[in-house]
Amino acid sequence: MSADMGLSTEEAQRRLAQYGPNSVIEIKPRTWVLFLKKFWDPVPWMLEITLILELVLGKWPEAIIIGLLLVFNAILGFRQEHKAQGALDALKRRLHIMARVFRDGQWRSIAARDLVPGDLVHVRIGDIVPADMTLTDGQILVDQSALTGESIPVERSAAAAVYSASVVRRGEASGTITATGARSYFGKTAELVRGAGSKSHLEELVLAIVRYLVIMDGFLVVAILVYATVTHMPLAEILPFALILFVASVPVALPATFTLATAMASLGLAQRGVLVTRLAAIEEAAAMSDLCSDKTGTLTQNQLSLVAARPMGETTQAQLLSMAAVASDDATQDPIDLTILAAAHTNNAAIPQRTSFTPFDPATKRSEASFEAGGGRWQAMKGAPQVIAELTQAAGWEPIAAELATQGARVLAVAAGPTGAPRFLGLLALADPIRADAPGVLQALHDFGVRVRMVTGDNVATAKTVAQTLGLTGTICDRVDTGKDCAVYAGVFPEDKFHLVQGLQRHRRIVGMTGDGVNDAPALKQAEVGVAVESATDVAKAAASLVLTTPGLSGVVDAIETGRRVYQRLLTYTLNKIVKTFQIALFLSLGLLAFRSFVITPLLVLLLLFANDFITMSLASDRVRPSPTPDRWDVRALIFSSLVVAIAWLVYIFAVYLSGWAMGLPLHALQTLDFLGLVFSGLANVLLVRERGHLWHSRPGALLLWAGIADIAIVSVLAQQGLLMARLPLTITLWLLVATILYTLLLDQIKVPLLRHLTKTDS
Repeated sequence: MSADMGLSTEEAQRRLAQYGPNSVIEIKPRTWVLFLKKFWDPVPWMLEITLILELVLGKWPEAIIIGLLLVFNAILGFRQEHKAQGALDALKRRLHIMARVFRDGQWRSIAARDLVPGDLVHVRIGDIVPADMTLTDGQILVDQSALTGESIPVERSAAAAVYSASVVRRGEASGTITATGARSYFGKTAELVRGAGSKSHLEELVLAIVRYLVIMDGFLVVAILVYATVTHMPLAEILPFALILFVASVPVALPATFTLATAMASLGLAQRGVLVTRLAAIEEAAAMSDLCSDKTGTLTQNQLSLVAARPMGETTQAQLLSMAAVASDDATQDPIDLTILAAAHTNNAAIPQRTSFTPFDPATKRSEASFEAGGGRWQAMKGAPQVIAELTQAAGWEPIAAELATQGARVLAVAAGPTGAPRFLGLLALADPIRADAPGVLQALHDFGVRVRMVTGDNVATAKTVAQTLGLTGTICDRVDTGKDCAVYAGVFPEDKFHLVQGLQRHRRIVGMTGDGVNDAPALKQAEVGVAVESATDVAKAAASLVLTTPGLSGVVDAIETGRRVYQRLLTYTLNKIVKTFQIALFLSLGLLAFRSFVITPLLVLLLLFANDFITMSLASDRVRPSPTPDRWDVRALIFSSLVVAIAWLVYIFAVYLSGWAMGLPLHALQTLDFLGLVFSGLANVLLVRERGHLWHSRPGALLLWAGIADIAIVSVLAQQGLLMARLPLTITLWLLVATILYTLLLDQIKVPLLRHLTKTDS
């Protein structure tokens, strides 16, 4: 490649100023439209209907509270989604497409947005074509389905046009950029971060639970309406109360809580080198039971070095390296090619001028070149020993290859000779050392209960050596055999990974899969947790839900730990929501039926929703311990445990009501007492269920702690001053607070075996 074929940096800068960046401005919805959408959903619909009814009935205080509740949750949800979108936008900037460009006489890697017309670029298998270009040499198979909708890839060679956003499926080639940005055929590059707003399994589960709670409240509402009809209670009083009872079970804070918890987790992971392209992946990582990991570049350093050259017959080492170098090319930036070329230069091996070159193809497992020698046309090739041996009818190479493979080396065969009659020249052994942190990372994954399975294209002998070094124990399988429980899968083609993931999923495993190539994309999409490693191609990054920006697998450990912390927080939220819904709904309905009066007013129920949301939102940053094993949800265990705790709190709140009645409190003061009892028990229940052991085993997060203190202070002042409720003496409030603490300590003795059962079931 001559220096005058590419652009200079100065010329590229001039053209960049002339044509602009190789990108298209993304049109985003207006901010106020996104905010208004917070009021268009089944949850706010119920509140809005209640608001209208309260206005019609002239219940202004209740209407104001409902309006504030709507606006509060809309603002909170909008802010957190805006932060999450900002985080994802930052991830997109970090996931920008890179391009290999020939500038100032040398190949370099730059951001695709900096390409200009006239640039000479090189594309290879797995790349997204960064701009419209005309090929100058090479041959590639490109997938243009993003442009034409046709699923069959097409061949392109010298002088052919290739368009932006096409995907290179095979081969490699160089070409000159003809159009960039908005001037390109496609108009913009493929979107790399998809599905960040997709609904997770956890959210669907919690919504299903809430549906059951709403059904329960529906029966209670019907019972209250029937009772009101029989006793001739005024419809203007009972109807708002029935609606408030129904609204009390609506998960008003659910969307904001989920968004807040996952967004905060994704930001934390980004700081540790893990980019989350789909927020639900954080929760999927918590449940992951198996991780299928690539060997090269993930468990090893991906820094190949030539450790042995074994010529055969009369071939010299210099000849062996010379022919291997002819069948290699530095423009591919392939580690194997670069290692062989470096070894050839180090040993001063003469490299003939080639006339054609076919890069390595996973389908043929070899690369090939043609050159002139001795007045005739010769060919040189390198690749898998069994492939080269079959083409040359060679024999006697197996013992040497087996010896090299047992040392953990990757073995390649080299052949050369007149076209159509190549001769087997010998073997090259390339070693890729184990990453220093790999054994520790695998042990950390094992401690989390995750089964690591190594997947490699190397033969069984090499794979066995590497597995022993890493401490992986278990069956070593040749190719993917989904019928066996294997620790190592050797001789694997990229397309085999998809079937491996499906096989494990059929056995009800939650699977993580690492990958870096375009052929890994189906497996990354199929896996619950697709992980694009640091060296991944653009297509692999687009398919993955997690993208690592640092070498190795330590980022996966961080993702699992973070996911399990998020799970614990959301488990606390779910437990608390079910318990409080049972307690409040049953207390309101049974209290009306038993005492023939409202045990608490609709206005105070709305204030209670505010107080509860204030606490539950703070769970998104609570201090928790990650689960020691993969997390699974069991609805029956969850409902059973919640129901037992809810009945205990129901006994508590009825005791509060009867105590106030025994003290001779008037009805309005008694309703204030019930309100305080529900607020205090709500906070106590959060502290009770957030810790799976005894509640004093861990300190709550700072936000939860201060939110709880603020909650108690605000409602106590409101009750003492008689604001929005009947006045209640401060001494009674303090007495109630002490009684709540003592009752919580008693419940803690019942809760521990219940939640241990729940944790065991989930795991």
